[in-house]
Amino acid sequence: MSKKKNLQKYGIAIPSILLPKDKSKLKSWSVIACDQYTQDAAYWQNVENFVGDAPSSLHITLPEIYLNASDKNERIASIKSTMKKYIDEKLFEDEGDAFVYIERKTAYGRKRSGLVLAVDLECYEWKPFSQSLIRATEATILDRIPPRKEIRQNAAIETPHIMLLVDDPEKKLVEKLGEKTQTEAPLYQTDLMMDSGSITAWKIHTEKQFTYIEETLAELAQQNKQKDGSVFLFAVGDGNHSLATAKAVWDSYKTEQNLSDHPARYALVEIVNIYDAGLTFEPIHRVIFDIDGKELLAFCQKELGGEILFCENEAELTEAVESSSSNFGFVYNHEGKICYALLKNKSETLAVSRLQPVLDNYLEIHAEKNPEIDYIHGNDEVFRLGGKNAATSILLPPIAKDSFFSSISNNGPLPRKSFSMGEASEKRFYMECRKLFS
Repeated sequence: MSKKKNLQKYGIAIPSILLPKDKSKLKSWSVIACDQYTQDAAYWQNVENFVGDAPSSLHITLPEIYLNASDKNERIASIKSTMKKYIDEKLFEDEGDAFVYIERKTAYGRKRSGLVLAVDLECYEWKPFSQSLIRATEATILDRIPPRKEIRQNAAIETPHIMLLVDDPEKKLVEKLGEKTQTEAPLYQTDLMMDSGSITAWKIHTEKQFTYIEETLAELAQQNKQKDGSVFLFAVGDGNHSLATAKAVWDSYKTEQNLSDHPARYALVEIVNIYDAGLTFEPIHRVIFDIDGKELLAFCQKELGGEILFCENEAELTEAVESSSSNFGFVYNHEGKICYALLKNKSETLAVSRLQPVLDNYLEIHAEKNPEIDYIHGNDEVFRLGGKNAATSILLPPIAKDSFFSSISNNGPLPRKSFSMGEASEKRFYMECRKLFS
């Protein structure tokens, strides 16, 4: 099909979409991205209780809370066998070559639009200052790739939580396409588990629709041409490490098999417009375990400068951080009392880009104590974890959307886990699938 070739120049491929045949049970099928609630075992236990033995994306993904579990290898083996089982038992209906337009309503009253499609991994590069069509937004940690690679290698199917951003102020690619599509009956509609809102989807499959997408991509490619002549069409918003894993699997497989094309060359993703009103940019906060919070605060002040002020409560600290672009909030337990400390700063540099190297340095200096850092979504988790002994949470200020693409282009990827698109429950839920390895 010539349309496929035309779209490929923009790093896009038309996938064969798989969805469960029984669309009345999508609530138990669809599960939140595996990299959420990494410190909340109760959340994942509730998910397991809700799903039970029913067919579910829970059974074909590995929540990252279990990455260091003693039974990790058994979980991965089960994931792969379950994928094959779902295929063999004909659980899925093949929707044919199509994109999927979706509208997601969240528990926070926000609504965002997305376009599910496949991207060509030959058009993606995660390394800093890449000139590829699809670029990473955050630094890639190489040791995070192997466990993900174990799952994707020779996997029968894939289901994505990857979300790519497009710089489209006129809202042509996703939103206007959606307006043209909603005259048709939805492909599916379901509430999402754990009070996470709902999702409705429509199938994109006609020549007219594909032509509109091709013409729009041509315009966007022209608008997003960089000074060096390269085109920066898509930025990885969520799932940086998952897309890097897909790239690593394809690079390895194509070399071993001497292939130029195969389903593994592509990855299923959701495209979201960075200017979508329902898309909020939330900072990803830090929590460090097994350290002295007062000592860490003093260290950060020494390295970053600024003034330390103490707040009376959570609300006061939150206001002081969120009303700035450079202040940091520290929450820690000192001699049985919860402390709310503000490190007041002035800087034009993105806050997380300044903070992360300082934290890395601190962790290296105190390596003998085996401190552990984690990256958390949502203010509630900041205050919950910061109240525990020997744990210090750090509240980060918001990130501006309007300079996002230019910042990545000019300065390279942000530090790992710099931002989150929305609150934890607003993340992408697994839904659509695609065959990967036979």
